[in-house]
Amino acid sequence: MNDQKNTQGFWAALPRPFFALAPMYDVTDAAFRRIIALHGKPDVMFTEFASADGLCHPTGREKLSHHLLFSSQERPIVVQLFGTTPQRFHDAARLCAERGFDGIDINMGCPEKNVCKNGSGAALIKNPSLAKEIIHATQEGARSLPVSVKTRSGYDKREERERWFAELLDAHPAAITVHARTRKEMSLVPAQWEDVAHVVRMRDAQCDDPSDILIVGNGDVRNLADAAEKARTSGVDGVMLGRAVFGNPWLFNASVSDISTEQRLQAMVEHTRLYERLFRGVKNFAIMKKHYKAYVAGFDGAPALRQRLMAATDATAIAAIVAAYHGKKA
Repeated sequence: MNDQKNTQGFWAALPRPFFALAPMYDVTDAAFRRIIALHGKPDVMFTEFASADGLCHPTGREKLSHHLLFSSQERPIVVQLFGTTPQRFHDAARLCAERGFDGIDINMGCPEKNVCKNGSGAALIKNPSLAKEIIHATQEGARSLPVSVKTRSGYDKREERERWFAELLDAHPAAITVHARTRKEMSLVPAQWEDVAHVVRMRDAQCDDPSDILIVGNGDVRNLADAAEKARTSGVDGVMLGRAVFGNPWLFNASVSDISTEQRLQAMVEHTRLYERLFRGVKNFAIMKKHYKAYVAGFDGAPALRQRLMAATDATAIAAIVAAYHGKKA
């Protein structure tokens, strides 16, 4: 095992199993994370990913500043970075440490073509030596913050996983999140959680103290009960949930079982107002429409209401449309 210093930080204090909010671009921004924290906070949250290169350039840093927004209610909060240049990761990690994040995660799993074509995201699975350089550079730049990695079962095929995860484990990150599909599979096939269990077994065999590197499973997790069952059968330390949170900021709240339509629509309005307050003039309001599709589904009048919401261009209009649906004045 590599003797690179491993800093566990907040990871060591999490319950077992713990439940995390997945990083999703243009989804898990500061507005949605705050709404989730209000209604059902997970054990750990991740930002949407930000370019390490961009954060190292004055103009890029200003353009990406909204990616680094967070509130105390979201802690522990981990910033996710992507890129290919170790020195950029080092410098970006130092910046993020100064901004007060609780941890830094390296994206080595994004399957999108425009990310992989530059050698970043899941493309790093094909370049383990560079991946290790990036991890070590980030660990150095992060100083006392824990550094983790989010990746996939392989790039084109699962046979790649032996070398890939052996190299990752040797780099000694605080945690490795395994999305149980290859890059080639995208999200087109069911997640194969045996992949995750296999990495747990590799970790247990390769590490002198398995608790030094936590394994987190991800992929097709429907709810907390499903997450707990997947944790039990795979042996992971934690489970990351992503798409299931769409339209459901109560996902991580085990005490809530039945959400009324009125509660759901009120959360949507709160979400919209917060999005507008944080991102007016920075992010396109149309990004909220993917959330409206999720919030407004499965109840009488949903299609017509959703159609009206899709035409709205600000939070005031959204609130008025919802009030009209309830038969109230805006």
